[in-house]
Amino acid sequence: MLNSQTSTPAPASALGGSRYLDIIDQPFYNLLVELQDLVSYETACFWRARNVRSVHLPVTTGSISSPMGLGSDSLPVRIDLFDVPVYLADSMQFLLEYGCRLTPSGCYYLMPSFRGEDADATHLSQFFHSEAEIPGTLDDVVATADAYVRHLASAVVSDLGDVLRRTGAGTDHLEAFLGSPTTRMTFEGALDALGGDPESFTFHDSWRTITRHGERQLMEKFGPGVWLSRFDHLSVPFYQATEETTGKALNADLLLGPGEIIGCGQRHTTAEQVRAALAQHQVAEEDYAWYLSMKDYRPQPTSGFGMGVERFLMWVLDHDDIRDLQLVERYNGVVTAP
Repeated sequence: MLNSQTSTPAPASALGGSRYLDIIDQPFYNLLVELQDLVSYETACFWRARNVRSVHLPVTTGSISSPMGLGSDSLPVRIDLFDVPVYLADSMQFLLEYGCRLTPSGCYYLMPSFRGEDADATHLSQFFHSEAEIPGTLDDVVATADAYVRHLASAVVSDLGDVLRRTGAGTDHLEAFLGSPTTRMTFEGALDALGGDPESFTFHDSWRTITRHGERQLMEKFGPGVWLSRFDHLSVPFYQATEETTGKALNADLLLGPGEIIGCGQRHTTAEQVRAALAQHQVAEEDYAWYLSMKDYRPQPTSGFGMGVERFLMWVLDHDDIRDLQLVERYNGVVTAP
């Protein structure tokens, strides 16, 4: 049960099948509801001030953003819906790109996403995703995403700071982030800064990725927040555009709190660019035929980002296990009441 000195919840495993009843009396979950409400409200305020429109999208798709190819870091969730194989949304980025053809300033949503991996301390099988797509470049969307996180953090301090200070999480880490610009560095710069540490990076034949340990090292040295950009092209999904001069991906991750909480990138403008990237990433074109047709019909330079809401709240609450940040638990392969 709740520790009497803090607002830390008991581990889910300790509560058994009655968790949904036990947490009713835990102040941590009253605070979690307040934070969820604040994120929803302030997200709408942030985008309304920029004339970016909310779009209502389905939770099923035939065109997943994490196909089984090079650069994919998650597993899709395939279901049979009335004998038709479809996927539950891992992201609706492609439809947000479509939405940018319908509204000039861009569009966003806040909705569930589904992943096929087992949950762990920093991953949920089902989580809330705050995603947006805007006309413009990588620099444009990084600036916008940074402003969005700062908007939310400022609202948390203003509206719920007293509660956080009483619970033990405090607001010092939020105020430290708000009080300084976010560090920006390239992947190559991170390699140099950490001396190519094999614990911080994973090395493949023709591309490299950063580990959780590496993310933590960068935040300790250059944080509290770090924008890490321009990864090896084959380490990110096919839809991320590349920089002509370097061949690096036009992408960036915001490292904050538990690690990456936002991933963003610039998209390919033309269908020809997408086709070349699909071939490089060893992904078949068939499931993305409509996406290619859209790029043929209306080429448009856009960039977008996705923030895991529960990851953001891990940082806000200075909490180390994302599985506690579910009001109602959902795990792959497990039937959970309610």
